[in-house]
Amino acid sequence: MIISEEFYKKGAIEVAKSILGDFLVREVDGRKIKSIIVETESYIGAMDKACHAYNYKKTERTKPLFEEGGLAYVYFIYGLYHCFNIVTNVKDEPEAVLIRAIEPIDSFDYLANKRYKKNYNELTKYQIKNLTNGPSKLCSALSITRDDNYKKLYLEGDLYLEYNPNKNIEIVESKRVGIDYAEEAKDFLWRFYIKDNQYVSRK
Repeated sequence: MIISEEFYKKGAIEVAKSILGDFLVREVDGRKIKSIIVETESYIGAMDKACHAYNYKKTERTKPLFEEGGLAYVYFIYGLYHCFNIVTNVKDEPEAVLIRAIEPIDSFDYLANKRYKKNYNELTKYQIKNLTNGPSKLCSALSITRDDNYKKLYLEGDLYLEYNPNKNIEIVESKRVGIDYAEEAKDFLWRFYIKDNQYVSRK
């Protein structure tokens, strides 16, 4: 079952924890790819110096963060990489959840070819571990780009989330990654991941 629009109107921290173990569904190149969300980070514009919309800063890039929860917010960094986020909370309260890592459960050859131009059985152990264990890696594997910005993740289109009714997980809370510039916010325990999952970007 697709996760409803109403679900995303909660705060980023609650959403970031709640979607761990749920399915990210991507329809691309004539196939439906399903994976499990295993690592997330929360960003809250009102008080988080690591958030693009900190102190309610609204720019052309951050406009999606000010919309109702449930939209995709995809940004481009270093001129090289895409990162996929889910907008949460209500309109004009800029919050989002970064999807940091996913666990593939099908379409292994497709993902491997997107990342390494090889079939899955040709990958090294290192390449398998690094297939989707980071925000830009999963975007590369699933062909998520700025073209997916603003997509409604609660509708059955080519990018959406589904509940996993059978998940049984233990969640670890830790500091976020790569935000040393964010002063006190760098110490917030706003990264969440499934304990012992091999696709988590770092323990």
